[in-house]
Amino acid sequence: MPEEPTNLVLELLRRIDTKVDALRDDMLEVKQRLSLVEEGVAIVHRRLDRLEIRVDRIEKRLGLADAF
Repeated sequence: MPEEPTNLVLELLRRIDTKVDALRDDMLEVKQRLSLVEEGVAIVHRRLDRLEIRVDRIEKRLGLADAF
């Protein structure tokens, strides 16, 4: 008796499932790395804000502040 033909649709679905699992893992890594980048950008923004405040104070002390 001949072998039962493999179900091509089932085989394709298994391949897709494997690829989706790999993509999910990759996306988790990307999300983690993006979170780290966002945290780094937030730190830079805070430092720039503090520097801006310090520069404003220095300009006021030196009389360099723009009169608005």
